Amino acid sequence: MTKVLISGASVAGPALAYFLTAAGYHVTVVERALDLRDSGYAVDFRGDAFAVLADLGIEDRVRGLDTRMRGTTVVDKAGRPIGELPREVFSSDLEVPKRELTRLLHEVTADRVRYVFGDSITSIRDGHVEFERGPAAEYDLVIGADGVRSNVRRLVFGPDGLVHLGMSGVGFSLPNHLGLDHGGLLWQHNGAAVYLCSAAEPERLTVGMSFATDSPKLERRPRAEQEAAVRAAFAGYGWEIPDLLDAMATADDFRFDSTCQVRIDRWSRGRVALVGDAGYCAAPTSGMGTSQALTGARTLARLLVSSDDHEAAFAAYERELRPYVAENQELGRAHAQSLTATPA
Repeated sequence: MTKVLISGASVAGPALAYFLTAAGYHVTVVERALDLRDSGYAVDFRGDAFAVLADLGIEDRVRGLDTRMRGTTVVDKAGRPIGELPREVFSSDLEVPKRELTRLLHEVTADRVRYVFGDSITSIRDGHVEFERGPAAEYDLVIGADGVRSNVRRLVFGPDGLVHLGMSGVGFSLPNHLGLDHGGLLWQHNGAAVYLCSAAEPERLTVGMSFATDSPKLERRPRAEQEAAVRAAFAGYGWEIPDLLDAMATADDFRFDSTCQVRIDRWSRGRVALVGDAGYCAAPTSGMGTSQALTGARTLARLLVSSDDHEAAFAAYERELRPYVAENQELGRAHAQSLTATPA
């Protein structure tokens, strides 16, 4: 029986585990977090991702979790409505809270996959893997499904590959004092943007405040420095912004991140391969992260199962998926540029 270790228990990892165990593989998923992650914004699905949900046996249940978001109102610098954007601009026909998708994927794999939470890979040498806490073990294949800042990618492929798209931002939530009902507000000025929405939790207002940056290094700095950068980027603006900055300081779900893509020359090396954001993140601005994760997982599983040579399967996986990823990354770049553009 082929033994596979997957790093990452978000979307790509459990989806890949589902398809591989269905074919008789023995799969272990290791996850740095102590439990299933309960954070993250809503995610949506496009194209072939719906067929993958059906193959996973969860499409109907996922559709039942739809946030039912409507459109977004665009406001000017003073907060006055100046236009409307349809739902499709920010989401597809189906959008669900990411935590709910993660829980579903775990549920349908828990009885066939060994999950190890609270641990992380420290070394990979051929099929020999060492861990931060658990004992070393041998695996036939190791798959990195551990996100844009993949530990597996760093250990096996080196530190390069992360490409900053010129935008960073903060996310948090607060009580829905604006009374938004399955809708959003978008404010943009001089390369800064604020997006407010309320859907899955009507009593809460989800806040995203983004601004132009020249490096992703700020995301590794202390929260105080990140907050200071946000305040500097939005200093002097009116509307709801001063109140949002005050709420940011006390938010217990504060999250700072930079908009990046992953671009590397190859997605596999020896017995190791990457799937989803770990290998080819298209950036949140593409709207394709979850669809890529699901499509990539099913494609990789299909080609592994149909081949006796894992390196040939890895090569075929990359050939098949590269054009799809290239299109999605172009979308991510274009949207990031539109959000940070400064009027001439």
